[in-house]
Amino acid sequence: MPLPHVLLSAAVSLDGYLDDTGPERLLLSGPADFDRVDEVRARADAILVGAGTIRADNPRLLVNSAERRAARVAAGKAEYPLKVAVSGGGELDPAARFWHTGGEKVLLTTDDGARRARELGIGADVVALGPELDWHAALEYLHDRRGVRRLMVEGGGTVHSQLLQRELADELQLVLAPLLVGDPAAPRLFGPGAYQRGRLALVGTRRIEDVVLMRYRPTAPGTGERVAPADRYWLEVACELAGLCPPSQTAFSVGAVVVAADGSELARGYSREGGDPVVHAEEAALAKTDPSDARLAGATVYSSLEPCARRASRPAPCARLILDAGVRRVVTAWREPDTFVAGADGSGVLAAQGATVVVLPEYEEAAKAPNRHLER
Repeated sequence: MPLPHVLLSAAVSLDGYLDDTGPERLLLSGPADFDRVDEVRARADAILVGAGTIRADNPRLLVNSAERRAARVAAGKAEYPLKVAVSGGGELDPAARFWHTGGEKVLLTTDDGARRARELGIGADVVALGPELDWHAALEYLHDRRGVRRLMVEGGGTVHSQLLQRELADELQLVLAPLLVGDPAAPRLFGPGAYQRGRLALVGTRRIEDVVLMRYRPTAPGTGERVAPADRYWLEVACELAGLCPPSQTAFSVGAVVVAADGSELARGYSREGGDPVVHAEEAALAKTDPSDARLAGATVYSSLEPCARRASRPAPCARLILDAGVRRVVTAWREPDTFVAGADGSGVLAAQGATVVVLPEYEEAAKAPNRHLER
């Protein structure tokens, strides 16, 4: 089931605190970073915060730039992103600025929380998700019922922690401020718990006045049929690699990445790489791995196109090469059409040998893009 792209946004001190314990909110960044946050909000379909943030900060969560709001309207969007609050108990102040500024608001809560929120007269669409607060159900609701494709999460620490622990965060944008709080009673960004596997990949840094913005993406693949945010990240990489292929009228342009269970990239490749006119993407990537590497047994192969089941140019098709390497999980964007081989079923070959094949059709257009010349 597709979910929104979940972007966690936060600013912290050098020692990892969101705030101090004083009566006033600790300002961790300045005007230039506030403007950056405004730009990120303008690109989002929805902005989400937890009940603690509403109580502590009484935020409005608006797009402040009139130009950015006008650009949203010109693009056919609402002037403001949907504002989303999450509360298990539903006990929120109906006079909070969150409910009385901007455009549409929704409160995601439990069955009991919904009853309390309605009794209090909360000015939002109140959505009960069941007896417990289910983050996966919350994201499904936002995607399917509200059309949210890009969700910005602005806090607080409990919300950020829960989304990371449940492997539901696609991206972390973290601003590091040159301050030290040092008070163990102050709120920290991340609380204790079991977090998603593997290292996060640093995908960008930027100095903004005296703070540093760091952008991270999770890298650890899902397991079996369970899709993790990193599956989307690595499939995007595979689709980008397909764009490096020399065009051909007799073969698809495909990209592939082999990733270990801990999120380490083992190899990557693309069709016709290195001047070989018949090499396939998965073949090129696997050729760069060590066949004795024990990590292959728990690895995932990401391929922009379903691995081939039959081919004339080599003795073994890519589905066979994947199985022979010991890999038992494949994520792809596009099932192979009958353009060159009728009735191709690489997924069937893989599944028959106990491998799991996950198809993420939301990336099909990206996978097809380097192959548009074959449609003429």
